[in-house]
Formats: sequence, structure tokens, C-alpha cells
Amino acid sequence: MSFFKYLLFSCIVVTSFQLKAQTISKEELIFLTAEWKGERFSDGRPKLPEALLQRARKIYIDDAWTVLKNEGYTNQFEGGWRMVNDTTPVVGRALTAMFLPSRPDVEKEIKQRGQQQGRKGNTNSWPIEVLQQGDVYVADAFGKIGGGTLMGSTLANAIYAKTGNGVVFNGASRDLQELKNIRGFNAFVRDFHPSFLEEVVLMGLNTPIRIGQAIVLPGDLVIAQREGVLFVPAHMAEQVVSTAEFVIRKDQFGFEMVRTGKYTTGQIDSQWTDEIKLAFLQWLKGHPELGAMTREELDKMMSKRTW
Repeated sequence: MSFFKYLLFSCIVVTSFQLKAQTISKEELIFLTAEWKGERFSDGRPKLPEALLQRARKIYIDDAWTVLKNEGYTNQFEGGWRMVNDTTPVVGRALTAMFLPSRPDVEKEIKQRGQQQGRKGNTNSWPIEVLQQGDVYVADAFGKIGGGTLMGSTLANAIYAKTGNGVVFNGASRDLQELKNIRGFNAFVRDFHPSFLEEVVLMGLNTPIRIGQAIVLPGDLVIAQREGVLFVPAHMAEQVVSTAEFVIRKDQFGFEMVRTGKYTTGQIDSQWTDEIKLAFLQWLKGHPELGAMTREELDKMMSKRTW
């Protein structure tokens, strides 16, 4: 077999392998995320640009949540987590996995098919094989703690090596002390437990899932901070990040104006007059680290103000 034919054959096998391993079809994923108009991964998952992910690391979850709520997205936040390190946020594109309580006949068929496709190990390692740089592995293990440990130190190292990111598990993890040794890694889990994973099987990969009271689709922007985890629909990510960035600027300006007595809290916390807008734009020039803004952009942002 020529190298070209071998390469083509390998691509076909890998593509088939990924599509059949408990995933929904590319067409269905595009249908469910139809409002996303940007680039996608080969499986149809929205591919948020790296530059936007970097910007999202600097915003506050409270501001982002408010933008979503004002647009009618009220089922995107979930709190009540334990973390490896509460000072390390986890921000990236969601790659989702749905786990269910094991049933012998179903688990047998899933594992046999996985072996035929080249899958190795238990099903909780399968999502790791398709992770990309910048992804966040988001898994629903129905809140199971004992016997619900989707990850230990070995899998955590594999995840971080592939993504440079952490995880969000509606389930548990083990090896907390060893996880703390992975610099830059964080995990948002329901709890830590010394048990191994048992009576749990992968039933959905790269599919819509529920994390507590939140709905998560593949490609969503994940923002996990100490307050909790916010799942931003991909098509809303730019609006959410841009607005949250402005709120940070607005707040810093407002704090300074109130401290110096130039404006009152009532003036700052309502629709701005032309005088305040001009003062803000002039103030912004003295803070280049916050980014530039035109009068037109400011007027547009303030016209939608409900925060």
C-alpha cells in the first residue's frame, strides 16, 4: 500500500472511529448549534478562537452570567463545587461526556464495539482520546461520589497534556494530593473520594448533557471560577466577553469617580450623560491596558445597559 493510500485509509478509520464511539452525528451537532457561524472542528463542534478564550480568562463570571440572563439564557450556571485549587480558573471549549449507571448487557456491547474500533481501557478514558488543546472535559456522572471517580492522577496528567486545561465533573475524582502537583491544573468536581470508578459507563460523547441545573452543548465556552461554572453558548461568547470586558472598565472608572467625588453613585449606576461618556473615554486613554473604545462602541454598549 502506498503512503498516500495508507494515510487516506488511516484518516477514514480515525473519522469512523470518532463518529461511532457514542457520539451524535456531525449533522445533528451542527443543527443543535445552528446559531454559531464560525469555524468548527471536523466533528461539527464549534471552535471558539484561541484569542477569545484568552480574553475570557480575564472577565468575571458574575458579569458574564448577567449578560446571558438578560438574553434569556437562564439555565447556564451551576454552583456547589469542590476544587483542586480555588485560585486557578478553568476556561475553554466544552467537550462533553454523559455517563450513566452501568447495566451489564449495555456495557458489554459498548466495550466490545470500542475494542473493535481500537479503544483501550475503561470508557471514562475514551473522551480523553479526542480532546484538543484549549478544551475543557465536561462530564455528567449523575453526581456519583463513591465509585464515581472519573479521574485519578494518571488520567489528570493525560488530560492536562492534551488540553492545557482542567475539568468539570458532575461526579468525583480521586488522588487529590497528586492532582495538586500538576501545575496549572484544576478540577471542579462534586467531591473527592479514594474509590475507583465502578458501575458507570459512557453513554454519550460530544453530545448535549445536563450538569446540575445547567444545559451544556459541545463547543460551549466554559468559565469556571470560585463562584461556580458558567456554560456560555458558542454563538453568545463574543457578546458575553465583550460586555463583561466593558463592565470591568466601567466599574474601575466608576470607583475612581466616586472616590474622588466627581460623580455620585447614582450618576454612575444609571444611563450616562454625554459629559460622563466623554469623561470615561478620556479616562480610558490613560489606561491603555484596558483597551481602546470609540464613542460609537460606547453608545451601543450603553444602549443595551440592564446591568
